[in-house]
Amino acid sequence: MARLIGIEIPGGKRIDVALRYIYGIGPSNAVDILAKAAINPALRAKDLTEQQISQITHAIQDGKYVIEGDLRRELGLNLKRLQAIKCYRGIRHLRGLPVRGQRTSTNARTRKGPRKTVGVQRNPNAKTGIH
Repeated sequence: MARLIGIEIPGGKRIDVALRYIYGIGPSNAVDILAKAAINPALRAKDLTEQQISQITHAIQDGKYVIEGDLRRELGLNLKRLQAIKCYRGIRHLRGLPVRGQRTSTNARTRKGPRKTVGVQRNPNAKTGIH
């Protein structure tokens, strides 16, 4: 397992796929980074030399990519801002409902969570009908 910027990337995978394990680096960014570092994308991550790993690290840092903790923090602050100004999207995030206009009368189980069955509670003091 190779280690890039404090993240373990799987050694058995091609380096262009293994780079995607870093939060904030997707397919197109991975290809761009490897092009800047002049590394063959078909190379396996376990076959990288120390010099190649440092080239990739420099390409990521020089490319001003927002990754890992900084990106997570930025997204969290964006959500907090939406919730603070009480806009529609912020309220939907706060309530755990779909944000982008999906219907909620059916479906939306991913956001709403598993169904909660609402049962009827019988009043123990009610008249039973037997006298």
